[in-house]
Amino acid sequence: MNTGGEQGGSSAPDEVWEEFLRTTVDGAGDAPKEPSARAREMAGRLRTEPAEPTPWRAHTPVRPRRRKKGWYVAGLLASVALLVVAVDPGGFVGWSGDEGPTGETLAQESQRPEGAPADEPARRATLDDPFRGSPAARWANGTAGITIPAAKATGWLTKAEVQQALARTRDFLAASSLDPSVLRGGRPEKAISLMNPHQQDVRTFVSTALRTPSDDDDPRLLFSRFDPAQARLVGDAVRTRGRITYGEGKLGALEVTADVTFVYASAPAGGGDEVVRTIVRRETVVSWDDPRKVTTEEGTFTLLSYKTHMTNGGCGKATGYFRPEFGGGGSEAGSTDGRTVDPYDRSTTMGEGHEGCGTATRS
Repeated sequence: MNTGGEQGGSSAPDEVWEEFLRTTVDGAGDAPKEPSARAREMAGRLRTEPAEPTPWRAHTPVRPRRRKKGWYVAGLLASVALLVVAVDPGGFVGWSGDEGPTGETLAQESQRPEGAPADEPARRATLDDPFRGSPAARWANGTAGITIPAAKATGWLTKAEVQQALARTRDFLAASSLDPSVLRGGRPEKAISLMNPHQQDVRTFVSTALRTPSDDDDPRLLFSRFDPAQARLVGDAVRTRGRITYGEGKLGALEVTADVTFVYASAPAGGGDEVVRTIVRRETVVSWDDPRKVTTEEGTFTLLSYKTHMTNGGCGKATGYFRPEFGGGGSEAGSTDGRTVDPYDRSTTMGEGHEGCGTATRS
């Protein structure tokens, strides 16, 4: 799988990363021992709210906010929507039908679409063609489906530096949501290495969520990982569609927003030919800060906010992994709240989360 992106520039000193990764693994060192609600209630800086000037060489922690109850979890000014097909289990198992031309791969997304993609002919997903019967059948694979705009000098960065920052932002998307070893349950070390180690609240959340995942501290908010004991990925392809945009942020920083939908195909870990899809839309906002004004490390960004909507990733107790439903539904079929959601509709912005679990109209 193509992880894309451009590598360049020096990384943080070895001792910085060693200490960062060590504390991420075991919570040792001087990482604050905060209650899990602290990480659960993490919030990012509201771009629409006025903010106090950031002191020179100081880092502003993300602003806490109240967590909504239910399956939509607030965090870092973000929401996670856990949606499970319960009314129409056939949506995930797939429909039978005649084979037909899949069509050419769509051109990259250049702007927000005006509406949801058209319905695809009803076809059952198979191990050989896991995206058949869904709009993702015409999407590109991996980072090829993520549009990066032309670079221009912005804030404190030159044109070349902006281009490098955009590539590194895409590297983070690849490392957190496309890396095969991470998708199969591995630890997202490369993704973590791109995050500002001085952003203590994010560092604490990542460490807690990966060590002891829970409803309060759920690593799926940032990382795509499947439980290898429950599901196996079908093939190496992950279909993607989305784009990266940027502008000048606070204190002359480069603020980058990535809005990308990822579609994963999986089958039961124990064998069998049933194929289901998990659809995850992520909106991630990061800041490439001027080290003369904000405490950071070269080659790392500050996480400002994220929003994550999941479909068929598991609507029960958080385990830290996606756990798609197989067999045409599950025990949570009666727990839906009546809402329906089209997980392929990218024409709307990602708003705040809702209470409970909704029903996806298609997979």
